[in-house]
Amino acid sequence: MNLDELTKNIRKISKEEIVQKLADNIQEWKTDERNAVELRDNVERFLGNTWIEKRTDFNKVYGMWTEFRNSAIDGIGGMTMNERLYWFGLFDLFDNAKNEAEQEKFYGKLMAKK
Repeated sequence: MNLDELTKNIRKISKEEIVQKLADNIQEWKTDERNAVELRDNVERFLGNTWIEKRTDFNKVYGMWTEFRNSAIDGIGGMTMNERLYWFGLFDLFDNAKNEAEQEKFYGKLMAKK
């Protein structure tokens, strides 16, 4: 499950405001300045400092996040740039970058060397 699928599935778990904010936070990462490790740290902090009312909802959210984190973030070092773009849902943004300098931002975001 890539980042877009993750946020879509998190939104389906609960309409609770905190769950929706988590999905927003993850999705906003695509256009902010944080890299993949900072995304991991931010989401872990978010989940550790908020309260999702239903324990079952928390378990579902955390389970999906853990699966994504383990596959995409923890495994990022062995991925090609295309794999990174797929996992983090950034193909379109990367392809639509206006110039090479704009594309360079994605290399940094995804912790890749050009």
